[in-house]
Amino acid sequence: MLKAYSWLTFCVIVWGSNFVFGKMLVQDFSPTLLTSLRLFFIVLLLVGLSSYKRHVKRLNKTEWLAIFALGIIGVFINQWSFFVGLETADPTTSALILATAPILTGFLAAAFLKEKLTIRMLLGSVFAITGIFLVVTNGSLSALYINKGLLWIVVTMITFAIMIIMTRMLSQRMDPLTITLYSNIVGFIVSIPFVFVLDNPLRMGVTVFDWALLIGTAITVHGIATLIWNTNIKQVDASKASILSNLEPFVAMITGLILLYKPITSAEIAGSLLIVGGVIFSTYQRKRYTV
Repeated sequence: MLKAYSWLTFCVIVWGSNFVFGKMLVQDFSPTLLTSLRLFFIVLLLVGLSSYKRHVKRLNKTEWLAIFALGIIGVFINQWSFFVGLETADPTTSALILATAPILTGFLAAAFLKEKLTIRMLLGSVFAITGIFLVVTNGSLSALYINKGLLWIVVTMITFAIMIIMTRMLSQRMDPLTITLYSNIVGFIVSIPFVFVLDNPLRMGVTVFDWALLIGTAITVHGIATLIWNTNIKQVDASKASILSNLEPFVAMITGLILLYKPITSAEIAGSLLIVGGVIFSTYQRKRYTV
């Protein structure tokens, strides 16, 4: 059990630090090119994995349409808006905004999957929104300024929530590896022409470090960490694992302090507690004991 929690904690550290590494990468790569390149290396990893497992389902026309929509919204737009946002947005604030995705997912599940919308979810939303407001304003109304990058991060959060709902619906008909492989292939193919349309100027890193960081984070964040999480999540209580995942904003804070020399403010700490507390409160489910 301790080994499983250690691996899960490793995944949270990897995902939390991705905000800071993303901020570093957009200094050397233009956002759409960065998105396309990362998807290329993710697809290579997934193709290798699917070839090893030899378990990828053939899709019918309806399933391809669903995968195509998922690849555009949940993969390409999600990844692209993330990097466009990080060009100007603070990585810690971005992590805090994305931390509210489970709440939006709950509302979307209530609307499209007919899942129950609870008072707990509504109250948790109020806490989380208050926390975001506190972080964005830095505790002062006079400091309210909505950075354009933060608006793109909101788009990232929305598309991530949509991706979760679409994946949940598709998982009733196909296995996760098939969904992930095909949607990432679609996302990669769609991204290629947009590199020449959206990136002006087109920027590409030239050092070994730039490319090592790009390839390493693509494979580690979206490949290895996801596989480790899915393997070890079966061995622990789901509610405890979800609490672990809510630590990502704090990892982003610490990583930003170490790598970007960005100080942690009291408003960020207070806002983080409100956001994470709101997410945990809204998504927590009491265990039901049977005799």
